[in-house]
Amino acid sequence: MEMASSPRTVEEIFKDYCSRRAGVVRALTYDVDEFYGLCDPDKENLCLYGHPNESWEVTLPAEEVPPELPEPALGINFARDGMNRKDWLSLVAVHTDSWLLSVAFYLGARLNRNERKRLFSMINDLPTVFEVVTERKPIKDKPSVDSGSKSRGSTKRSSDGQVKTVPKLADESYEDEEDEHSETLCGSCGGNYNADEFWIGCDICERWFHGKCVKITPAKAENIKQYKCPSCSMKRGRQ
Repeated sequence: MEMASSPRTVEEIFKDYCSRRAGVVRALTYDVDEFYGLCDPDKENLCLYGHPNESWEVTLPAEEVPPELPEPALGINFARDGMNRKDWLSLVAVHTDSWLLSVAFYLGARLNRNERKRLFSMINDLPTVFEVVTERKPIKDKPSVDSGSKSRGSTKRSSDGQVKTVPKLADESYEDEEDEHSETLCGSCGGNYNADEFWIGCDICERWFHGKCVKITPAKAENIKQYKCPSCSMKRGRQ
């Protein structure tokens, strides 16, 4: 990637950051078993890359010197079997956060002081990869658990099985619900809760997900009595 074709504005750089972040968050959460398996300690120095198309890749570092972009931490696979799995994933997450910032500010080398400040502010509004992986970002309890609430943003299921539409008016109850869950994170992409988007909660691990991230629509949710996220479904399948 040449600098001439790289993202140049604050918005373009932030979009690049978010896309790369989404890729690595997916690797360390939703695709964590696949990621773990690819980081074989017997292989050469491996790196975790997040790409602008929101995909991730475990591969060898770039051969050219200097590289086109800052490189992620080298040799993440070597420590895999010598550490507790959660601790190792947390370590990879910390290094990944540093890499994402370094790429963003490399691309923003020509930004002025105010633009750099705005870029960092936009980035800082998102939870770090480390916070997503370790779940250190405060996550509110699921709403109306005792009434069997299944989703946010579009529909809610009451105890009598009737589907009720969540009001979109700016009344007090709606504002309270939005405030209550403003720090809830998607278990797949790590994005913050937004009342305008459809969410669904896992009845096993009690984590919440964007419907689009787990390919569940409001219509599908209405027919699901007990929702299991992809991770919980895989765990139960192996038992």
